[in-house]
Amino acid sequence: MEMKVLSKLWISASQTLANTGLLRRSCYNTGGWSIPRVSAELIAHLHPPVPEFVDRDCVFPFVYGDVTHYNCISIHSDYDWCSLDTEFQGRWRYCTGQDPPKCSFPFFFKQKIFHHCTKEGYIFNRSWCSLTKNYNRDRKWKQCSPQNF
Repeated sequence: MEMKVLSKLWISASQTLANTGLLRRSCYNTGGWSIPRVSAELIAHLHPPVPEFVDRDCVFPFVYGDVTHYNCISIHSDYDWCSLDTEFQGRWRYCTGQDPPKCSFPFFFKQKIFHHCTKEGYIFNRSWCSLTKNYNRDRKWKQCSPQNF
């Protein structure tokens, strides 16, 4: 019974992948059942190598898709990621809890220069900071953590 199910799965896979070139036409015999041999490309596709953890800092801001990003993004991914270059060059890594963008001090807001997080201008009475040197121009900000960074 188990071999019949396995055989049906291989037949289905063969039909699905027939035009991709990922499935070879040669077979091997296992107790009377012929199971197609799978090319290395299909095996690599089904079991991709585990990527190494890149021990480099995310670069903020970074440009991806003609848009400047000031924090981790999930574009084309199920998980947040960041670029390792100011202009995305294909080098990236998944984000961790240590990767949120950092405040940019000092920063200019309204007519003042701030050297630490401020509650000024935030209606919820929470501290915030700018992610760029000039909040008035860029309007990029984040809430400050209890440690004010």
